Amino acid sequence: MTAPLHRGLRHLALRVMDLPRSRRFYEQVLGMHVVWEPDPENVYFSSGVDNLALHQISKSELSFYDSSKTQLLDHMGVILENPEAVDQMYREVSPSIELLGGRIAKEPKRHRDGSYSFYFSDPDGNLIQALYEPTISKLEWGEGKT
Repeated sequence: MTAPLHRGLRHLALRVMDLPRSRRFYEQVLGMHVVWEPDPENVYFSSGVDNLALHQISKSELSFYDSSKTQLLDHMGVILENPEAVDQMYREVSPSIELLGGRIAKEPKRHRDGSYSFYFSDPDGNLIQALYEPTISKLEWGEGKT
């Protein structure tokens, strides 16, 4: 890829042990506001520029959680301008990603909230989501809170 297609690392997804507690923390400490809450296990925030997703760790996983061995970062995301840019990035990275030590983890798809993305991993297995998200993808560079 010669020039980046993405608009920045403006999306982070965390797995959390107690979603209501984490929700209060991010609302009160960082001033994030909820933009979508599809179910009791997931909440999506925006600062006006950045996007944060919190995902409740399932009860079955929670009993085995060991913070010294388990990472709570679910994935990070790069924001793209539109669904076509997601498809373009997918076409451009797919042929060479394995040569660079990564892999395609999930093919492009439309999500329940109208976003569109695909997932790939870096050489260490960290997931990266190439994401068109209707709320933040339309922001202009340098634009602050809406």
